[in-house]
Formats: sequence, structure tokens, C-alpha cells
Amino acid sequence: MEKIRKIATEEAFSIPEVAEALKQVVRGPTSSLDRLLVSQIYDSKPGASGYGMLNFLERLLDVEDHRLREMNELGVDMHLLSLTAPGVQMFDADTATDLAALANDRLADICRRHPTRFAGLASFAPQSPRRAAKEMQRAIRSLKLNGFILNSHTNGEYLDDPKYWPILEAAEALDACLYIHPRAASDGLKGPLQDYGMDTAMWGFGIETGTHCVRMMTSGLFDRFPKLKICIGHMGEAIPFWLWRLNYMNTRSQKMGRSPRTQLTMAEYFQRNFFITTSGVEDHLALDYAIRKLGVDHVLWAIDYPYQPSKPAVDFMDTAPLSEPDRAKLYHLNAERLFHIAPL
Repeated sequence: MEKIRKIATEEAFSIPEVAEALKQVVRGPTSSLDRLLVSQIYDSKPGASGYGMLNFLERLLDVEDHRLREMNELGVDMHLLSLTAPGVQMFDADTATDLAALANDRLADICRRHPTRFAGLASFAPQSPRRAAKEMQRAIRSLKLNGFILNSHTNGEYLDDPKYWPILEAAEALDACLYIHPRAASDGLKGPLQDYGMDTAMWGFGIETGTHCVRMMTSGLFDRFPKLKICIGHMGEAIPFWLWRLNYMNTRSQKMGRSPRTQLTMAEYFQRNFFITTSGVEDHLALDYAIRKLGVDHVLWAIDYPYQPSKPAVDFMDTAPLSEPDRAKLYHLNAERLFHIAPL
């Protein structure tokens, strides 16, 4: 089999300043469900249990040493880096704006030093939407980054709220994809998710991000921003499997006056405006369904480093029952097109 370029498209990193600021936030009086996970990663003690024992922080801060060695060992050509969840979205607006700009500067420097190994998604502070839009413009036009990362809700609010539309206007005008990454559920969703480890990747993350995306579609937002590109991970946060029912029930809701009238159906919005990655879902049946439902041009490969191990993700795609042209699309061609990554 001819070697195919491998671009992994949901790969986390951080910088010391953000890590320290998150440690201080979780030591404070926050009620955010993110506190449980963030405290274990950023404020764990020696011998800690839970996520603290997995040494995620060391891997997040190290981009050019262990990460590159592992990429080389497994034949992974490029990571599309993004500031790890919850990014800057737990901070006040001024702190978040400053840290997002600093993280983007550091990310752009990494990409300049390793132009064939790393590309980057810029962070921004949705707490201040107009300043966020200015940073988005700087990130694409000056720093030459490849798109944007948003960690779902901000203070329990979602992108269907018109206050955040300057962010969507900027992303659409820049032809830059917005990757909506999970974080812990907002206060309005968190109640039943706090037990049995359900609050994080097992269930809560997908529920949170899926809810965000369904709100965007049902609100009619994509009639105003028809060229907006959204990417979500984890094989589409279960939305592809719900599309028929979303269509049916939303049509009923529109007739009853409970949902806004929209120009397209929910499935049409999802198949036009959304792209999904395989991050953290290594299931060939799920992959086959997603490709059949959305089309092969809307599915991209990802690892979810360092939260998922890299080798199984590579083995999963290498052994997927795909034609070689389709495997090339998932491994790199779709990423090159969607995130404006230069082909080799």
C-alpha cells in the first residue's frame, strides 16, 4: 500500500500560562462542572488518582519532544493543534482575551518552526465577541493559522445567541472552519451527569456539544450564515445517527410554532455546514455509517492526543474497509481542503 499522508485533526496542546490560570480558577469558588476534570489535570498532587495519574499536562505542554517522536514512530505526518478544553472560556473577558492572543502567538511560532508537522486552530475569547472577532482576523491574516477552536458553551450560553454572531460573521468572512470541541456540561445540563463518571467523555461531553450544534441548526442560524463551516469530533457527537428523527420532530415543531421556520431541514444543514472527525471513536461500523450519511468528503481522521492513545487510532484507519482514494480523503485530503493546509 502506498504511503498516505496522515493529518490528525483534533490534537490538544497548552501553554504554561493557561495551565497556571486554570489551576487558580479551579482553586476558587467556581461551580462549573469543568472543575472536576480541570483540577485533576492542572492541580493534581503526587500519587493522584483519576485523570491526574495519566500525566496529561506533561503531554499537553510538550509539543516538540515526546509528541514528535511518537508521531515519527507511528508515521503521523501532522497534528492540527488546538488549545485544550476548556481553553480560555473559564476566565474573565480581559484575561481570556490576553491568554488567547498569547496562545495563538505561541502556536503560530510552533507552526513556523515545523511547517510540515504542525498546523493550528486559533483560540479566542467569546466572552468579548467583538474583541474575539478582531483576534480571529489577526490569527488568520497575520499569524496564518488554519481555523478556530471553541469549547462549546461560554457561561452556559451558545452560538445561537445573537450576541455571539460577530464571531460567526468573522469565521464565515475568513472562510475559516470553527471546530466546536466538548467541555463539561453547562449548569442547565449538568445535574444527572455528575455521577458514575458520566460528566466527561463517556457521555457528558457528547451531550453538551451535540446540544450546542442542534441549537444552532434549529435556531435558523445557518440561514443567516450559509457558508459557515463547523467541525465536531467523536464521529459527530451522535448527531449523524439522530438526523432522521431530528428532521421529523423539527418539522413537527415548526408546524406547531415551537421552532423557527428554516429554509432547509436539519439534515440538509448538517450535510452542508458540518464536518466531523473520528476522534476517540474507533469503530468501523460507525465510520461506515457516518460516511454513508454525510458523504466521504465531510469526514476527517483524528486521534484526540493526548487523551486517546495514538497507535490504535492509526491502526483503526489503516484497517478500515475503505477504498484507497477514500482513505486518502479521510487521512489528509479533506483536512487540507477544510483547514487550508498546504499539500505536500
